Amino acid sequence: MKIGINRWTMPGMWSAAQCIQAAADNGFDTLELNLEESGDVRRGMTEHEANELRKLANDTGVGLPSVSCGLGWKYPMSSPDDAVQKEGIAVVKQLLQTAAWLGADTVLVVPGMVTDSVAYDVAYERSQSALRQLIPVAEDLGVCIGIENVWNRFLLSPLEFARYIDELGSSSLGAYFDVGNVLVTGYPDQWIRILGTRIRKVHVKDFKTGIGNISGFCNVLNGDVPWARTLAALNALGYDGPVTAEVEGYHVYPELGLRHIAQTLDAVFKPTRP
Repeated sequence: MKIGINRWTMPGMWSAAQCIQAAADNGFDTLELNLEESGDVRRGMTEHEANELRKLANDTGVGLPSVSCGLGWKYPMSSPDDAVQKEGIAVVKQLLQTAAWLGADTVLVVPGMVTDSVAYDVAYERSQSALRQLIPVAEDLGVCIGIENVWNRFLLSPLEFARYIDELGSSSLGAYFDVGNVLVTGYPDQWIRILGTRIRKVHVKDFKTGIGNISGFCNVLNGDVPWARTLAALNALGYDGPVTAEVEGYHVYPELGLRHIAQTLDAVFKPTRP
């Protein structure tokens, strides 16, 4: 496995080029960029701009294996509003194209959410309907759609998550598994075993169950994730992709924070690193 860092961990004012260099300087093998409404990696990003970042990453030895996106919260594909769903689909199409230009093989997608006005069965049907429109795009571009388990009141068990993926029936759609996100209701090693080869990429962060809410998220080894069991499950699966830290960085001395995160990931995953 390789250790990676998500761009959100770094200061918002840093350019994508600075983030790539910082990832290299602080010991990360990979960097996960994020598609935003504005900024360097954004909706409307050109192929030339993406190629420049891809070249810089290649020159510094940092891989760009995946691109994440938080716009699924703003434009949920589960929305019963056709205009909102259509915009959500458009975002993922842009995400897939940007990832292909950057040389990434996976994108992180939040498929939808259950709310007081969007019932669970509606979210299920509407999000799958949208993903069926996106799978041919993913297949054509050679990029996998990675559905992430997030706190969206949706796909709450590994059995349901596996069924949801299997029903869509494409090798270009799988799971982007977040270790820390499941700890509030389950155990990551069990999810990994059940999801199996459906897992395409892995996010790592820790979680303090004694806090139990969003404030409980923390850096690896600072919470209650059973890391030895989690690592054993990934090894049993044969997962050899990146483990990407999606954690809060240091507000002061951010470079120091990156070094600490890399050292922590090394401590957990070094036995599996090339």
